[in-house]
Amino acid sequence: MMDWHLPAVSSSASAHHISRDLFVLTYGALVAQMCKDYDNDEEINKYLDAMGYNIGVRLIEDFLANSGIKKCRSYSETVDIIAKVAFKMYLGITPSTIGGNDGGNEFSLILDKNPLVDFVEELPTGRPSLSYCNILSGVLRGALEMVHLPADVNFVQDRLKGDDVTEIGITFLRKNDDKKSRRNK
Repeated sequence: MMDWHLPAVSSSASAHHISRDLFVLTYGALVAQMCKDYDNDEEINKYLDAMGYNIGVRLIEDFLANSGIKKCRSYSETVDIIAKVAFKMYLGITPSTIGGNDGGNEFSLILDKNPLVDFVEELPTGRPSLSYCNILSGVLRGALEMVHLPADVNFVQDRLKGDDVTEIGITFLRKNDDKKSRRNK
């Protein structure tokens, strides 16, 4: 007979922690199986992105219902909410943000810790162009699209590929309309 003890923080915090760990382990097994099934890294990257997109489309409802976040007034505020609230809620981390270009529509999330690679030391042999965590790009893209903020999301740097940091780039595809934003205040 096994006796399971959950951390005493709160029942919902325990459930999220267990779910996150289960997701990380399951995700690693999924990527490993895909590496066996597909020869082309680009196919795997596209599949992971599509899978993430479908998750993001559904996850945004849970996020909006449970976070209490209201409408963001700028792209930089949106990226701040993604980093400080969404990543904390679902992955237990808070990436730092680097903002914008002259147009104010390009941002980066810098992940000091990436839970998806907790059990991964390096990319599988012979898979140099595999974007192991590409599911995150899809999740962000899908969630942003559902709140009418289409964006291009991709990995700029990846520690698994020998980079110093893991960086996710977000480029909002619509020009921010400052006049409209000011009217809604």
